[in-house]
Amino acid sequence: MPDVALGRGADPFDALLVVSFGGPEGPDEVIPFLENVTRGRGVPPERLPEVGAHYAMFGGVSPINAQNRALVAAVGKAFAEQGAALPVYWGNRNWRPYLADTLRAMADDGVRRAAVLVTSAYASYSGCGQYHENLLAARAEVGESAPELDKLRHYFNHPGFVEPLVDHVVAALERLPESVRWAARLVMTTHSIPVAAAKSAGPQGNAYVRQHAETARLVARGVGRALGRPHVAWDLVFQSRSGPAHVPWLEPDVNTHLAALHRDGVPAAVLVPIGFLSDHMEVVYDLDVEAAATAERLGLPLVRAATTGADPRFAAAVRELVFERAEVLRGGEPRRCVLGTLGPSHDVCPPGCCPDPRGTGTGLRGAALLGRPER
Repeated sequence: MPDVALGRGADPFDALLVVSFGGPEGPDEVIPFLENVTRGRGVPPERLPEVGAHYAMFGGVSPINAQNRALVAAVGKAFAEQGAALPVYWGNRNWRPYLADTLRAMADDGVRRAAVLVTSAYASYSGCGQYHENLLAARAEVGESAPELDKLRHYFNHPGFVEPLVDHVVAALERLPESVRWAARLVMTTHSIPVAAAKSAGPQGNAYVRQHAETARLVARGVGRALGRPHVAWDLVFQSRSGPAHVPWLEPDVNTHLAALHRDGVPAAVLVPIGFLSDHMEVVYDLDVEAAATAERLGLPLVRAATTGADPRFAAAVRELVFERAEVLRGGEPRRCVLGTLGPSHDVCPPGCCPDPRGTGTGLRGAALLGRPER
């Protein structure tokens, strides 16, 4: 393991693990990757080549892995700048580097306890609960040598996540014709999930939509302040729906919403992918290709704001979240940096939080997942 000057900031952690979804990095990897993603979900095999065609438009490569490498480097730099150099590892749910392989490498390097950053900012089964289950399974596969893991809290309202989005929206507005720029609608997008999963998200339910609405409000408020305007109109919409047609999912769909804006006389729109930390195929295809085609067909001027990605402010936020969680484990009461009115998320997910809507998950959450007693 690299020499580490932790100080008290990250103690008792001796590493950070970044956990993401994963994606193919060449044409030959596309179908095997999609088979991993859809395994056990009842997706017909003939559907996979159809989805694979989306990847083919980008050379069979998802942008997510390159962006995760950039994030790992940025976070490592953020720690080093504070004199608290911390090894940063990366593992995926659905493609190389797989979580279990990364945990084995961490164990071989002598890592005994690590903080975990999941590249999903919001509460839901797919964005939080399923990651808990994947981490549990990976630790079980590695066995007793697997490091203990502490998942960091949700960061949807952390300034390091929100402020880069504000700047990206301002930059996107500048790409619109001046004649429509000031009346453009901000269309905040996130991945649709089943309505049942949305209702059960978080300890009290409905956290997925509530948290996204708060991020959207914070971004719009920040844009208004940057432009010197008291109000910036925005909507929260959903994208990338999948699954059986008879199962209700969150709406409105982004394409349907763009058509409604056009009918209502809105002169332009900015797509703001607040539901994604960095570019996925759902961003570069579902927004940059499909939604852009919808807007072109309508004659609606449309631009897309960048995701937060590996912005140095987000990398610094990750460092803060690690220090915050470490201070809690040491028995302290850290200052928790948040914007807005919802306050900081919980440190440990309580039992029953974000259950699997299909009823097939392990049901294990929080400390029970991580191989340590409840604190």
